[in-house]
Amino acid sequence: MRQWKWRVNGDPWKWHSTAPHFFLTFLLHDALWDFNKMRACFPITSFLLAINIYCQQLRAQDSSCCQYAAEASPCKEACEQLATIKSESRLKHLLQRLPSYCPESVSELWMCINSTLPGVSKKSDGWVGLGCCELAIASECRRECKQASSKNDITKVCKKVTENSLYSCIIKNEMGSSCCSFVGRHTNCRDFCDAIFRTDSTPTESQIKTVKEFCSSHSPKLVECVNNFTESYPARSPIDSLYCCDRAEAPNCQAACKHLLRTMNTDQEIMEGLIKECGTQPLPQDPMWQCFLIRAHPPSPPVDETPHPAKMDRAKLHCCSKANTSVCREKCREISTHWGSQTWQDFDQLCEYNPMEIELINCLADVREPCQLGCKDLTYCTNFNNRPTELFRSCNMQSDQGAMNDIKLWSNGTIKMPFMNIPVLDIRKCLPDMWKAVACSLQIKPCHSKSRGSIICKSDCVDILTKCGDKKYFHEGQTPERLCEVLSPIDDPEHCIPLHRYLTPSSLGNSIVEEIIHPCNPNPCPSNHLCQVNRKGCLEDTSCQPYICVPGCKMGEASEFLVQQDALIQVPTHDGAAGCHEMCSCGPSGRLENCMSIPCVEMDKGCIVEGQRKDHGSSFTTDCNTCSCFAGETICSTRKCPTKKDSWASTDHPCNCPYSFIPVCAVNGRTYPSGCVARCMGFKDQQFVFGHCHSSNPCTGISCPRNQRCVPRRRVCLSNTSDCLQYECVGRPAVCDRSSMEPACDTDGLVHRSLCHLQQAGKKLAYMGHCQDACRKTKKVCGHNGETYSTVCEAFSDRVAEDYEGPCRAVGALSGMILDRVCIEVTCPPISVQGCRPITPPGACCPICASILQILWSQKLMNTFSKLNKNQPVTVYDILQILRLHVSVPQCDVFGYLSIDNRLVVLVAAVDHQPTPLQIEACSKEAEKIDSLINYASPTLVSHVPLSAFLSSEINASSIHSGGSLPSPVHLSLWFILALIITAAPRIQ
Repeated sequence: MRQWKWRVNGDPWKWHSTAPHFFLTFLLHDALWDFNKMRACFPITSFLLAINIYCQQLRAQDSSCCQYAAEASPCKEACEQLATIKSESRLKHLLQRLPSYCPESVSELWMCINSTLPGVSKKSDGWVGLGCCELAIASECRRECKQASSKNDITKVCKKVTENSLYSCIIKNEMGSSCCSFVGRHTNCRDFCDAIFRTDSTPTESQIKTVKEFCSSHSPKLVECVNNFTESYPARSPIDSLYCCDRAEAPNCQAACKHLLRTMNTDQEIMEGLIKECGTQPLPQDPMWQCFLIRAHPPSPPVDETPHPAKMDRAKLHCCSKANTSVCREKCREISTHWGSQTWQDFDQLCEYNPMEIELINCLADVREPCQLGCKDLTYCTNFNNRPTELFRSCNMQSDQGAMNDIKLWSNGTIKMPFMNIPVLDIRKCLPDMWKAVACSLQIKPCHSKSRGSIICKSDCVDILTKCGDKKYFHEGQTPERLCEVLSPIDDPEHCIPLHRYLTPSSLGNSIVEEIIHPCNPNPCPSNHLCQVNRKGCLEDTSCQPYICVPGCKMGEASEFLVQQDALIQVPTHDGAAGCHEMCSCGPSGRLENCMSIPCVEMDKGCIVEGQRKDHGSSFTTDCNTCSCFAGETICSTRKCPTKKDSWASTDHPCNCPYSFIPVCAVNGRTYPSGCVARCMGFKDQQFVFGHCHSSNPCTGISCPRNQRCVPRRRVCLSNTSDCLQYECVGRPAVCDRSSMEPACDTDGLVHRSLCHLQQAGKKLAYMGHCQDACRKTKKVCGHNGETYSTVCEAFSDRVAEDYEGPCRAVGALSGMILDRVCIEVTCPPISVQGCRPITPPGACCPICASILQILWSQKLMNTFSKLNKNQPVTVYDILQILRLHVSVPQCDVFGYLSIDNRLVVLVAAVDHQPTPLQIEACSKEAEKIDSLINYASPTLVSHVPLSAFLSSEINASSIHSGGSLPSPVHLSLWFILALIITAAPRIQ
């Protein structure tokens, strides 16, 4: 029920995925505001740290504090529970709600509770590192940390060399616990002090100044303590200086420098290591040492320097252009560019429950809590468990506990909303299972892959309020129908949550559920790292996990949305002007940098199609082709549409080209079935040659510089403003990064940990990935891109799926509605799953059991991204590698190619040897999720360059016949090879 979105204490723009969203704290009165500001000042990990300390103190307190609460009141009951509850998680959640039960007007009670807060003399009473435990990389370290009572208890298991984030967090929290405890909990001074220590980002000058202004009269000791901390701040992580290593002249010094910064903690260790490995003294005239010296002592900014803009969340700023009303658009921009402002209250009143702003609200939900497959391990909302092919936004223990506490609050007889109160009967007797399903749905947030909304269906809303609404206390004119028209206006099962689904447990057993795993749900990585499915295998000296944690950057100081390090990102400009963006890179410092302006898109410029105006961003069909309007340009697929006189037995190729297969290779690296098709796609005769692109050696006639050799680098380019070279000149590298993990197989059947190591060994690349015995012998296959590969492993390395065995000798229809005679000479492999309704990819001959996306994209944007990125061409392979990051199930993977009608075709397919119906369904859901993110231009996807050039997507998914659950024997195909690569990847030394 997307509109029934009750959330934590006054900061709807934090939307922490690990925090429950409780509706009662929508009471916007002064009694809650201090608590809200404290909550808004620091991230959730630090918030839970404070709660942990607080909980331990409360357990030890005398229950006499509760005598100050009125007898038989909710406050009295809640207070007494604090001293009796043994469950840590339940205690945290009840404590978070305490201001809702006990207003600040009960001053004696709060003074009593405040007296138990940790002070300097009590610093050892609570384990201040507990909230940092989730930052530990190793699972055994996290477990030991949670069970420890002090920092000394974890040193044997948690090594400082590998657990920098954990120890930095503990040290910072220890200092914060000491400094901020000089004042009571409910003061502005305490909140501002917490903001210094409880934030992942560097404290700003304004934060430090605020502490001095507000705390000088309250606690001079606090100000002195904060000054001692901030005088030497920011304390920089060694990896922030990685870019300095690139300034070293010798390659071995560069490699050693990066290794030292990643493994050493102190400046002394790093300096000694650099002197030893690089053989140079720290002289100011040396570029590398100069960089380190400047980094250690940055110059003071000029007095008249323009201050940095207010804290921003540029991920949410992406969404503001989706607002349908100017008021919501401006409120959205103001909050996204001025973190901590009070405008969220106006936004909530005017926009959050406005049915015209569904697209805006869903976009913000994508940023805060992206939809993820799978839900398990819940102890209260147990009917949501064992659902590996359903999408949820917040399946975690915090939300589970939140649902349980919501039910308790609702039992008081009133559901409090920001603009109304809904009186209800005793929900413990009136439809208790339905109310539990409501509470769990609002907390766990099931989301449909197509609409991405989390709204409870209107019919369920009307039914439950009709039967359980206390109509004696309804306001005049209030009815269940009118209430639900505001709260849940949708009744389409594909765009809302039908509660009956969660009134009973899942029909799947644990053994079946294990066919699909979700390594990144819940997220096992530190807060500044992204979790990715491990599809590469493991190094010999590391523990092998099904996931890897990679460093990331936040999209703004106030953002929790992370993007991968070294990635190119498109973000709105600081002023949030519609259609105006910058392209930035995620740097080693953990911040977006090297931003360059992108020409603004004229979003108010529509298209005229057959006499009708189409708005920018809209998608539509003309005859049999899919089109999009982009800034006044109509972009369509180019298949030939039949007339009444024609039949589908003719041709659906562009320009009515015949189905003849006389392949030509165009300058974009794509093999087209004929010169007719190549000309139709805009290539001149001198821009293509006869034959497959892979049939010729691109290094023939190429002269590389001295000490370099020519290496084929086949690719299909989407940008056309720079040459799409199919080769590169490379030297034999002196040093390779041993932490790199990109397996490469040479022509002798030996695997190397990276292409660099393969080249260093003087070997020739056969294909990327682990070597497979099945691919030792040449067995040609035809890929969906019309290219013939020596082995199926080579095709996989190119992210291309197999169409059929043998060399390419035919091209199929683009529509899937052509007679079989086109591919009559082709013998297709059997379908891998019994009962599957297969589909045929555009231009292919053979059907497969998979989901297919056909994506329209902007040539203009692709060219722009290429120019801004030093004229590096945008390739199909690049895009597929980014899309793979959005598939969270290891049993599914992404393949694709550029179709002959210029659409990007993406396949999401199960890769196990004998995929089960459940795995097929999971891959279908992954494809639907990506399709929806493209069509709604969600920042989750389109923040990534070059994915932001996507305009629209069409999906066609395979399905399973009921009862078709047993897999049939399959031939040795791509899917078998991929299963070997995923499940039996050897370790590499």
